[in-house]
Amino acid sequence: MSTTTQQPIYDPAKTYDDNFDQGPFGAFHNPEAYQNKGEPQYRFLGYPVYEPFGMPAGPLLNSKYVNAALDKGFDVVCYKTQRSSTFGCNEFPNVLYVDVDGDLTLEKASKPLVGKTQASTDGSPLTITNSFGNPSRGPEFWVDDLKKAVAHAGKGQLVMMSVVGTIKPGFSHDDYYDDFAATAKLAVDAGVKAIELNLSCPNVANEGILCYTPNAVREICRRTKEAVGDIPVVAKVGYFSKDQEDLLTKVVTEMGPYVAAISAINTIPAPVVDANGEQALPGQNRLSSGMCGASIKWAGLDMVKRLSALRKKLSLNYEIIGVGGVMSVADYRDYRQAGADAVQSATGAMWNPELAIEIKASV
Repeated sequence: MSTTTQQPIYDPAKTYDDNFDQGPFGAFHNPEAYQNKGEPQYRFLGYPVYEPFGMPAGPLLNSKYVNAALDKGFDVVCYKTQRSSTFGCNEFPNVLYVDVDGDLTLEKASKPLVGKTQASTDGSPLTITNSFGNPSRGPEFWVDDLKKAVAHAGKGQLVMMSVVGTIKPGFSHDDYYDDFAATAKLAVDAGVKAIELNLSCPNVANEGILCYTPNAVREICRRTKEAVGDIPVVAKVGYFSKDQEDLLTKVVTEMGPYVAAISAINTIPAPVVDANGEQALPGQNRLSSGMCGASIKWAGLDMVKRLSALRKKLSLNYEIIGVGGVMSVADYRDYRQAGADAVQSATGAMWNPELAIEIKASV
């Protein structure tokens, strides 16, 4: 998909708080609700769904965004990552456009990429970088707001919620792991149908990327599952290189008894500079940020294939959510053929509010 003139659901020219309070934008603002017909033909995480396609946590800041996505026919959606306490957003800007020639390979991602405030107009496939830091207005806001999103879901639609632990003064590793579980329990008590554990965010330097640490993965998944009972738990992970295949096997083995699904991928992190070669995103620890969009499809597809193979090899029953570079109907089909039980699109859906409807029309 090429960049378009449509205004995305999240406006990169506005601050996070302005997007939170004023959005969603474009065709997602007061959309005419899409009407699913007949009976749901699929099941995901044990729930009936019309189409196992939707949007991940990134663009769905609050119930207004979640509800707009549901109304546009996205049937498997995830409320944006929340915490057990308030947490500020990284400095503005939080989204920049990045030109990538073809696939963003790991070699390309090891070198600086140029971030811009305006998209290219040459029709090149859309890639962006985002750096938010998992902000949260705290449970005093999101608990009641989440209830609105859950209540808005129609027949054959599923609302999940993403959670992350927060390191607080004096916290031990155990305290940190327990904070994931406590936050998940708050969401379940609010009525959410599934929990996604954000183990993959590359933008919070003091918390790190947890999915590459097997012991942490095991403890977070185990404690969360104990806290939420029968509610399905989903683990969101990043990309594992081919050299990390043994590590991926270990991580999947450790989380296997506790998760109902694995979602992959989040982003491909890379250094981002401006036209002068200086750090593009202001603030400490923000030279590197996550890349999203067309150029990372290869990585998402690769992970789905490998997770599918591991599922068989390890005799595990987890489902797979494929994410990364889903910009078109063809991309959705590619993910399904690769072994994804469900598929989600962030960047593609942000700029194409009709994507879910197009996919349903193509079946």
